Amino acid sequence: MSAVMIYVTTGSREEAVAIGRAVVGERLAACANVTPFISSIYWWDGRLQEEQEAALMLKTRRDLADQVIARVKEMHSYDCPCVVSFSIDKGNEDFLEWIIRETSQ
Repeated sequence: MSAVMIYVTTGSREEAVAIGRAVVGERLAACANVTPFISSIYWWDGRLQEEQEAALMLKTRRDLADQVIARVKEMHSYDCPCVVSFSIDKGNEDFLEWIIRETSQ
């Protein structure tokens, strides 16, 4: 079974922490990391935007990615949130096995 990292941006640190706590608490992810202050530059509604956001990184099993994405979208305040999954190709095998164990409870 393989692992993925799901990257999410949120409007605030508090929103990222709330989503992270819910997803980890529900055993959909083994771990959530919150970076409270990122600068985001993007197009929205035909205008170039620049905002301060928070970043949330979730580590989970590949087979749970769709459930994690759905849960994040359900909780998120944005109309079109950034919720993307990245494959973890290599890493500390002990850590990758821990992700599998903690999401198999």
